[in-house]
Amino acid sequence: MRENEMPITTLSSREFNQDTSGAKKAASRGPVFITDRGKPAHVLMSMADYVRLLGQTPRITDLLAMPDAADLEFDPAAVSIGSRPADLS
Repeated sequence: MRENEMPITTLSSREFNQDTSGAKKAASRGPVFITDRGKPAHVLMSMADYVRLLGQTPRITDLLAMPDAADLEFDPAAVSIGSRPADLS
C-alpha cells in the first residue's frame, strides 16, 4: 500500500448489521465497501473523507449540527459590504 492510500475494508450486509461499531472504526481508517450478494452496494466513510472527496468547504449549518466539528477546517471567504450615503430627498 502506498503512503497516501487508505486501507479499504469490505463487509457483507450481514457483517455490517452484526458489527456496525466495527464498521465505523474501519471507516475512520478508510472506506468500507458493503456488499449485497457479493457485489459492492454501499460505501461507508468518515465525514472528513466525504468532505475531502467533494472538494468543498462544508456549510456552517452542517458544521453546527456536527458534534466533532472542531476537527474540520472552516475558512469562509471574506465578504465586503459597501456603504453609500442615504438619499433623503
